[in-house]
Amino acid sequence: MKQLFYTALVLILMASCSENKNQETNQSLTQTTETMEKQEKEKIEQLLGEYQKSLNTSDAKLAQSLYTNDGIFMPTEAPSGIGSEAILKSYEYVFSQIQLSIEFFIEEIQVEGNMAFAVTSSKGSTLIHATGDTIPEANRELFVFEKVNGEWKIARYMFNKTEPRK
Repeated sequence: MKQLFYTALVLILMASCSENKNQETNQSLTQTTETMEKQEKEKIEQLLGEYQKSLNTSDAKLAQSLYTNDGIFMPTEAPSGIGSEAILKSYEYVFSQIQLSIEFFIEEIQVEGNMAFAVTSSKGSTLIHATGDTIPEANRELFVFEKVNGEWKIARYMFNKTEPRK
């Protein structure tokens, strides 16, 4: 009887240790995943900072470099720029018409493998070259990102005005 009791006790202790080890492993994996996701979100935030810089400095080449080769830029009330060369031409045209002074506010970033998206808003002002007028600028934006060769790039980007034109 004692033998049976000790055998059962040993089995219970082994099962308990195994369960604790599984819980520790699961916690460790969860922490690692959360850390990796945080790092990826920080990289995307840096990319958005570079994109903001490209807009505020009217740097069409920098803007183009932040997109995937098959990226799509979908500006409000203008044709989409599809592919690297068309994206460059779109930004060159935009920057020939206006000078932006804006700031992005990140509302959400979600990462899933090699794809991610961000919802942002932006506020600032726009200098219209043709008239010299400076007007308020406010948009909401949707970015889709793709990780290419270990680096996040803009795969799709669209925005629209949050305030009606006067």
